[in-house]
Amino acid sequence: MIISILLSILFNETDIIKEAQSGSLSAFNRLVMAYQTLAYNVAYRIMGNGDAASDACQDSFVKAFKSIGQYRGGSFKSWLMRVVTNTCYDHLRYQKRRPASSLEDLTEESEDSHDKLVSEAELPEDTVLRGELGDLLQRAINNLPEDQRVVLVLSDVQKFSYQEIADMTDQRLGTIKSRLNRARRRVRDYLLAHQELLPSQYR
Repeated sequence: MIISILLSILFNETDIIKEAQSGSLSAFNRLVMAYQTLAYNVAYRIMGNGDAASDACQDSFVKAFKSIGQYRGGSFKSWLMRVVTNTCYDHLRYQKRRPASSLEDLTEESEDSHDKLVSEAELPEDTVLRGELGDLLQRAINNLPEDQRVVLVLSDVQKFSYQEIADMTDQRLGTIKSRLNRARRRVRDYLLAHQELLPSQYR
């Protein structure tokens, strides 16, 4: 059922967008169904926190619905991911202005993200090792400046092209490549500085 809905959306996206632009909430909800997983994954890696990612996604879709009339064609996915990344920027800035982080923010692990990625064919020990590596990589991503974090997530986690990232972030290609190079170096340096936390085969 879900697959048929997604296929229907893919082949009729332009018509659905037009309906949403005319004010149809049901049409917009079909777009949400198609992109909510991608939006959450992007937000999760940028925010580094499941609850914060959910909040950012919810705000993103509200903003997208209110501003969908401004969409003028091209890749809707890129347009929507621009809304998501901008919302994440806003939430990160708000977090910096908070007087202190809550205990939940400091102690929350990324188990919810790992659970969604578990393969039924995966051995339990492999799941644990992947989880440990994923936790450390997320800490490294969280340690990046906001602009580098967004570019790294879009490129190396979500596999968007340089041009797509440039469109989403409204930056030049040269800026994207420069930020990505700096982000990769910082992640590498973070991992080298915390080798004792890496699973033994990755050290």
